[in-house]
Amino acid sequence: MGTVHTALPAQTLYVTVRRDELRQLKDERDQLKHELAQLRLLLQGQQPLPVIQGAPHA
Repeated sequence: MGTVHTALPAQTLYVTVRRDELRQLKDERDQLKHELAQLRLLLQGQQPLPVIQGAPHA
């Protein structure tokens, strides 16, 4: 048999995210969701939705 490993207790990680970083992450998430929807449509043999570009990030 293999080596036995004891499970460690769950740990909580706290991070700080600036508002502009959070907005950028949300924009990237929305863009990825849109791209995923397009890919799903392509796999189903349908026409993709028009590409919507978000605001450029600094």
